[in-house]
Amino acid sequence: MKTEGDLLALKVARPAGVETSVVVAVVIFSIRADAAGRPRLQVLLVQRSVDPFKSYWSLPGGKLWGHEALDEAAWRQLVEKTGLRASYLEQLYTFELCDVSRQMEAAVVAYYALVRTDGTEIAPGRKTMEASWFPVDEAPTEFAFDNDEILHYALQRLRAKVEYAHVALQFLPPSFTMAHLRAVYEVILGRRIDPTNFRRRVEATGTIVPTGEIVAGERHRPPALYRCAEDPASLIKTLRPRRPLRSSTDLIPRTEATP
Repeated sequence: MKTEGDLLALKVARPAGVETSVVVAVVIFSIRADAAGRPRLQVLLVQRSVDPFKSYWSLPGGKLWGHEALDEAAWRQLVEKTGLRASYLEQLYTFELCDVSRQMEAAVVAYYALVRTDGTEIAPGRKTMEASWFPVDEAPTEFAFDNDEILHYALQRLRAKVEYAHVALQFLPPSFTMAHLRAVYEVILGRRIDPTNFRRRVEATGTIVPTGEIVAGERHRPPALYRCAEDPASLIKTLRPRRPLRSSTDLIPRTEATP
């Protein structure tokens, strides 16, 4: 995989006939029960109905329209391809896709969305055959447009952010118990967390506060309810770096540009 600096240093000429574009791709995460009823971190994928990569699974996405802002394009693709409306959407990374064999070259601006589906039905949209949820560790092995790299990077970022940016709060209702919050952390990280240490760490951050209410209907020591101290979206920092996708390593030889 070439670095962005390597690609810039080459100063190569674009092969004739290669189409260039700006593409938006959205990684949609949600916590949903699997077939056994266990809560799992899942990603929403769409199956393409057109070439290139017909019948392959991919992230919802498409080309940027003229005069369309990137954020607007991400929201549009989310609705057009899945019918979902995310509670949170953030620009994740800018990738470089070069596939000369298919005469494609694009800047892929990736976003990730955090969605509380609560049983919301999804519907395949334009240029898609099917839209389906997959546990992140059971996703297809082959993706269109190197989308597996984008998914892998988004998952790394999500798991890193949950440790310092309170991403888990995006998946919760307005009021929740400490056990519910810890369960979301465990699903995202894929490991168990000590309850006592977790409570101490979370309370020290000041990001959640008691509502003064308890869970109704509990017989013995009903758990207290908490809420986010501020808008959950404001607790997540935004980073917008760039990197090349794997296809960049498969470039055919290019002619160096003359001075």
